[in-house]
Amino acid sequence: MKLSNTSEYALRILCFMAKDENKLYSAKYLIDELQISDKYLRRLMTKLTKSGFISSSQGRDGGYKFLKKTNEIYLADVIDSVEGMDKYMGCVLGFCECSDENPCVMHSTWSPVRDEFLKVFNSKTISDMDIMTVSKF
Repeated sequence: MKLSNTSEYALRILCFMAKDENKLYSAKYLIDELQISDKYLRRLMTKLTKSGFISSSQGRDGGYKFLKKTNEIYLADVIDSVEGMDKYMGCVLGFCECSDENPCVMHSTWSPVRDEFLKVFNSKTISDMDIMTVSKF
């Protein structure tokens, strides 16, 4: 399974910022370092700000910094804030009617994978991520 670009970028941004939780990061710096388009980054930062993970300050010396501690920001909460976790909850084949009572052909294979995915993303925080791998962005 691969996360959408939206979720991937949101997690990359927060993991990158977690290298120095107290630093104020300018949008330009994040754009240059993470190679994310200006428009896309700013849209994600607006969502992350509205969700209370980070704060933004305007002006010449403005930027973004953490509002919450990184050990309080769960991966699932980040994904939910930028696109919703529902995308990862449903049928892997996209059937609306698929359920335990009315399974599709992939249901028994997908259910345990989905459950493990949810378990990991609901238990891991930004601070749990290996910061050393973030520098490879």
